[in-house]
Amino acid sequence: MKPPTELAEAFRARGLKVTPQRQLLFGLLDGNTSHPTAEGLFVEASAQMPGISLRTVYTTLTDLAEMGELQPVSCGAGAIRFDPNVDDHHHGVCDSCGNVTDAYVVGAESLIVEGLDGFTTNSASIVFRGQCAPCASSTDESTSNPIPNSQQQTPNTP
Repeated sequence: MKPPTELAEAFRARGLKVTPQRQLLFGLLDGNTSHPTAEGLFVEASAQMPGISLRTVYTTLTDLAEMGELQPVSCGAGAIRFDPNVDDHHHGVCDSCGNVTDAYVVGAESLIVEGLDGFTTNSASIVFRGQCAPCASSTDESTSNPIPNSQQQTPNTP
């Protein structure tokens, strides 16, 4: 995604208004790697600019997506997320916390896909599902020793 000042210029070039609300959203998306939902972005924007509407958030996200500055990401469950990273990449989704991260697949363009006879592919998106490192480590810690040593009972020996 272009920097906020370039987005403002691109909006003006298309005849779209560049409002303070849109400028705030440009700034919130700039460098954002969290793949926010429209609702999540709305909450964040509302904290900085009370009175911004959810409709403004959706309209701005839609305009950015139509301009190729943002890509909507569907991870199979939950709300659509928005990704300012428009490079060729895929996603990893944590089944525990819902975190979405960018994943780069080396050789994806040469994958051999069977079962799509006569199907014309326009694009492909790979979504890896599992547990992110923080969730996996917290699961390991909680299952490796569920009772802290200080709370474990020791048998009474004479």
